[in-house]
Amino acid sequence: MPTKRRGDDDMPSTIQRSSTKAQDTWRATHDAAVEQYGEGERAHRTAFASLKHSFEKVGDHWEEKAHKGPSDAQAARRGAAARAHRDDGDSQGGVDAFASKAHLYDIAKRLDVKGRSSMSKDELVEAIQKANDRATAAARDS
Repeated sequence: MPTKRRGDDDMPSTIQRSSTKAQDTWRATHDAAVEQYGEGERAHRTAFASLKHSFEKVGDHWEEKAHKGPSDAQAARRGAAARAHRDDGDSQGGVDAFASKAHLYDIAKRLDVKGRSSMSKDELVEAIQKANDRATAAARDS
């Protein structure tokens, strides 16, 4: 388990439960965004967008992806286009929607998603996102 460092009080709990590399990625981007935009939602969104290019959410934490790149349609957008579409449901909550179906199936298996063998790729993404949300809620309650 990574150790907590100074300035981590602002860091989301899912990242606090992740590797030091994930924490460092989020922290560096967040700090740069705070300098440019000020503290707040925009700095957090920028840090998560950066994180999603190298990491994917699995359960209650973030794990490094095999291949770098955007994880979903929202993460693929930049600048004004990203801001214009941030609430339209294109974000998959850290699930790597561009990963192969086999990879998504493996993640679903690790998360014990029921019915995964008969799911389409889109259904796997949605089921993993729900399983991640449940795992995060359970980790916060404990």
